[in-house]
Amino acid sequence: MAATLSDQAEEVYQEFYDLVNMQPKEIEDWLDTDEAKSVGQTKDGEDESVGYQSGKKIIEIKRTNKDELSDDQIDHMRKVCGYIKRHKAQRPDGDVEDTDWCFSLKNWGHDPTK
Repeated sequence: MAATLSDQAEEVYQEFYDLVNMQPKEIEDWLDTDEAKSVGQTKDGEDESVGYQSGKKIIEIKRTNKDELSDDQIDHMRKVCGYIKRHKAQRPDGDVEDTDWCFSLKNWGHDPTK
C-alpha cells in the first residue's frame, strides 16, 4: 500500500501546485538562460544562486509521484511556497517581464506573467 501524505503535507502539496505555475520542462528551459543565472543570492563557495538551485529541486519534485515525496521534498515545497508568496507581495510597478523580480520568481517555478 502506498503511503499517503499527512494532512499538513497535503496542504503544502496543494499550495505548492497552486503557486508553482511552470511545468518541469519550462523550468529546465528557463534555467538554461543567462537571465536565470543572473539573479539571486549565491552562498559562499557555491556557483549557483539559492533560487537557481531551488529550480532544480522543483523540477525533481514535480517529476516525483505524490505518494513518493520525501520529507526533504515536502520541506522544500514549504520553502518554495513561502518564497513565492513573499516575493509576489513585493511586485514592482509597471511591466515586470524583463525584471530581476520576475527572473527570480521564475527560478522558483512561478511565472508572474502567466
